[in-house]
Amino acid sequence: MTDDLCEHIEEAGHPDARTPEGCEECLKIGGSWVHLRLCLTCGQVGCCDSSPNRHATKHYHATHHPVIRSFQPGEHWRWCYVDEVLAQ
Repeated sequence: MTDDLCEHIEEAGHPDARTPEGCEECLKIGGSWVHLRLCLTCGQVGCCDSSPNRHATKHYHATHHPVIRSFQPGEHWRWCYVDEVLAQ
């Protein structure tokens, strides 16, 4: 899918990661993660849905910040929770 299918992805920002060393919430509780996601509204770093705590999705439900991107080296996709659109 392309960016022009979702206005949220087109409007997403480029914030700095608040915790570049890992999932913000997992670091607080001593948890672990599989992959990392970056909120493109506020810079929160959360763990993916394959991780035990699913903090990226929990962040969306708490804040309604619509777009995340992969925070994994070499990955450049973005995901809109609202429209369920993946942009490469």
